[in-house]
Amino acid sequence: MAKQDDDFKKVISHAKEYGYVFQSSEIYDGLSAVYDYAQNGSELKKNIREYWWKAMVHLNENIVGIDAAIFMHPTTWKASGHVDAFNDPLIDNKDSKKRYRADVLIEDHVAKIEAKIEKEVAKAAKRFGDAFDKEQFLATNQRVLDYQEKADGILKRMGRSLENEDLADVKSLIEELDISCPMSGSKNWTDVKQFNLMFGTKLGASAESAMDLYLRPETAQGIFVNFLNVQKTGRMKIPFGIAQTGKAFRNEIVARQFIFRMREFEQMEMQFFIRPGSQQEWYEKWKENRLKWHLSLGMGEENYRFHDHEKLAHYADAAADIEFRFPFGFKELEGIHSRTDFDLSQHEKHSNKKLQYFDPELKENYVPYVVETSIGLDRMFLAVFAHSLQEEELDNNTTRTVLKLPAVLAPTKAAVLPLVKKDGLPDVAHKIIEDLKWDFNVTYDEKDAVGRRYRRQDAVGTPFCITVDHQSLEDQTVTIRHRDTMEQRRVAISEVKGIIHKEVDMRSWLQRMQ
Repeated sequence: MAKQDDDFKKVISHAKEYGYVFQSSEIYDGLSAVYDYAQNGSELKKNIREYWWKAMVHLNENIVGIDAAIFMHPTTWKASGHVDAFNDPLIDNKDSKKRYRADVLIEDHVAKIEAKIEKEVAKAAKRFGDAFDKEQFLATNQRVLDYQEKADGILKRMGRSLENEDLADVKSLIEELDISCPMSGSKNWTDVKQFNLMFGTKLGASAESAMDLYLRPETAQGIFVNFLNVQKTGRMKIPFGIAQTGKAFRNEIVARQFIFRMREFEQMEMQFFIRPGSQQEWYEKWKENRLKWHLSLGMGEENYRFHDHEKLAHYADAAADIEFRFPFGFKELEGIHSRTDFDLSQHEKHSNKKLQYFDPELKENYVPYVVETSIGLDRMFLAVFAHSLQEEELDNNTTRTVLKLPAVLAPTKAAVLPLVKKDGLPDVAHKIIEDLKWDFNVTYDEKDAVGRRYRRQDAVGTPFCITVDHQSLEDQTVTIRHRDTMEQRRVAISEVKGIIHKEVDMRSWLQRMQ
C-alpha cells in the first residue's frame, strides 16, 4: 500500500512538473477536487476525446454525435430520477471529523482482500515458473477461494443494503468489518446518511423571477430529450446511437485521488436505441466492443477486468464496469448499462410528448430500449498517464523517467533539436518544423546538451526526437530517435514525415479492434 501511495504521488508530481495538470486557482490556495489541464494535458485530453469520437461516431454508420447544453429544464432531472434518487451514502468519523462515502470504505476493504489474492498468485507464479496455470490456481486454491468468497459476500451484502436503502445495515457492515478511519484509525462512526450530489443554480434577471436550475450531473439526459429530433432529422433507423462528450458536475463531498473523482469532469457517452427484448444481445456486444477499444491502446489486457454490478441503478436491468488497474488498485473506468425504456418513458410522462419510434418492419410504435456506454474522460486521462509513467534502469547504471504514452495520444509527436545554436542548424530545424506542423503537433528545443533534451522529451512523452547536425547541411539527413527504445538511426529529411505518420496514425491504432 505504501508503494502504491508513493507511485501515485509521483504521478501527481509529474503531471504538474511537465505541464499536464495544475490545481485550479492555485495562487489562491486552490479549490478542492477541481483541476486545470495545462498545455500538454489539454492536448492529451483532446487526443483521447478524438480517439473515442473516431471509434464511436465516425466508424459506425448508425451512430451520430450531438453537443447538448449544460443547462436543461429542471423537470428533466425530476423525470430522470436525479432530484429524488441521486444520492451518495455518507458517514462521518466522530473523532477525526472526516467524512467518507460508506460504499467506498467497504470497497477499499474488499480491495485489500483482492490484494491478498494477487499476492498468493504472485507467490505461486514464482514457485511454479512456466508451468504455472493462473486460471486453474484461482479455481482450485482453497485460500484464494476463501478470500474470493469473503470479498463477494461483502459486496453482495452492501449492494443489497443500498438497493433496499437499509443504511443501518451499511453501518453495521462497516463495524463488522472493523473498518477504521483512514486518517485517524478511529472506529467511532456516525449513522450513514444520503446526500444529493446535484449543484443548484438560478436562471433569470432578478431573484424574484429566477428559475431554479441544476448543473447537469450527467450528459445522458441531453441525448434522451433530443431522441426524436435526431431520429427524424437524421432519418435514423433502429438500432442507432447518439453520442456526446461534455462537462458534468457533481457535488462530491468525498472527492479524492487527484482527477479520478472531481466536482467538474467530462464524460464520453453513447446511448444506443434498440428494440425491446434485444437488450441482452446488444449489452454483450457493447461490452466486447468497448473492451476492444481500450485494448487497442496497448496498455495490457491484465490491467482490465469486468465487474458486474450487485446493486443496479433504478433504471437498469444489467450493468457492468470496465475496471482498470490504477496506482491505487482496480477502479471503475467505464460503465456499460442496459437502461431499458426507463429514460424515454419518464420523459414521455413528464413532458406529455410522445417519444416513440415507428418500426417499419414490425409496423408498430414502441418506446425504444437503451444500452449505454459511459466513460469518464478524466479517468481515462489518469489511466493513460499513470500507466505510461515509468522509471527505467539503463545499461550505464543510470535511470531515466519516461512517459510512454501511446503515440497516437501523445500531445507532441516530435521534437526537432539543432545540435548547436549556430552554423545554420537552427534554420534547418525550423524548416523541418514548418513542414511537419501541418500534419502533427511538433516542438522546437535548443536549450541544454542534446542528451538532456532527450531526457526532457522522454519525460514529457514525445515519441520522436529529430536531431539536426552538421551532416544535415551536407546530405539532408537527420538522426531520428524513438522514445521507447532510445534507438537512433540516420534518415533523409524527406522520410521523417512518413516515419512519424506510421507510428501515430489513428487508423492503424483503431484497426487493432478488428
